[in-house]
Amino acid sequence: MINPYFPEIKNRFGFGFMRLPFIGEEIDVTQTEKMVDAFLAAGFNYFDTARGYLNERSEIMLRKTLTSRYPREAYLIADKLSPNYFEKNEDIRPGFQKQLDNCGVEYFDFYLMHCQNKDLFVKYKACGAYETAMELKSEGKIRHLGFSFHDKAEVLDQILTEYPQMEFVQIQFNYLDMENPKVESRKCYEVCRKHGKPVIVMEPVRGGQLVNMPTAAVDILPALGGGSNASYALRFVAGFDGICMILSGMSSLEMVDDNCSFMADPQPLKDQEMTAIQKVTDIINGLDLIRCTSCKYCVEGCPQQINIPVIFNCHNSKLRFNKNNAEEKYATFDVKASACVQCGQCEDVCPQQLPIRNLLQNISEEFEK
Repeated sequence: MINPYFPEIKNRFGFGFMRLPFIGEEIDVTQTEKMVDAFLAAGFNYFDTARGYLNERSEIMLRKTLTSRYPREAYLIADKLSPNYFEKNEDIRPGFQKQLDNCGVEYFDFYLMHCQNKDLFVKYKACGAYETAMELKSEGKIRHLGFSFHDKAEVLDQILTEYPQMEFVQIQFNYLDMENPKVESRKCYEVCRKHGKPVIVMEPVRGGQLVNMPTAAVDILPALGGGSNASYALRFVAGFDGICMILSGMSSLEMVDDNCSFMADPQPLKDQEMTAIQKVTDIINGLDLIRCTSCKYCVEGCPQQINIPVIFNCHNSKLRFNKNNAEEKYATFDVKASACVQCGQCEDVCPQQLPIRNLLQNISEEFEK
């Protein structure tokens, strides 16, 4: 299927290199190679990475499993200028070259100003980051330039008004967050449409929350007999106009095979299916879940090395699955929520704008009685 916005993209489904399979503390290179091979063989070619993903191993793993094994025309790479890798304009070009070297390429097909919000946009403007990226594009080192976004719709409108040169916007978009006041998926999508910008979708399965259903919703989608839980989430976002790419951070060959099986030609959801996902949405919204997507941005800078997403998952598992063994799992952690020193670095980088310090304190009181 020819992409109407970027013809070089094969289909509208991309491989996010941020949730790769592990063996212990190391990325499973053999499994990742098989996933890359299966993805390309199925007719897809878009890979998304960032310098900070997987503790700075994502770009390097992309080189090991993709760019060193396939000709350059076989794939497209999207990378990002992340805020913690520059403090002044002079830092940007050397960092960009390091990214090229890490990935083993001479140019990026897509490049993003990463994780834009109201405060970070001020930093990027002060450092002339957008202007430098546009220079790199004019030099042929970037083919398409855009940004990823985590804030309210009015901030998105401001960025697109000030920088109409941006060719696309990457937003968090899924059926659970459509009316979420902290994410504003629908409103952000509408701003993109207003400015005529194609949309790249991140978190279509909400960090797995729309795959691993809570007990009360576990039978709703399977009863339809139409595919995996992930298929409904991905088909939902694929049904909107202006969607040029849908990313999935896949962590197994089975996930690659399943997603590729229906994303080559995703069918719009039928009325019965839309009714079912609304039921799922109502059930999940009725739980007091921590809306963490396990992006792990918070972990990288934590001075106490608290695995925040894993700790949040214990809290959520207790609510989602009515499991009492969440406390038992929590007890095995070497570093617990009570180790938090309230520095706030995690909250500065959280795309979901979670009050992480308060949440850790509550979990400490709940699980460390």
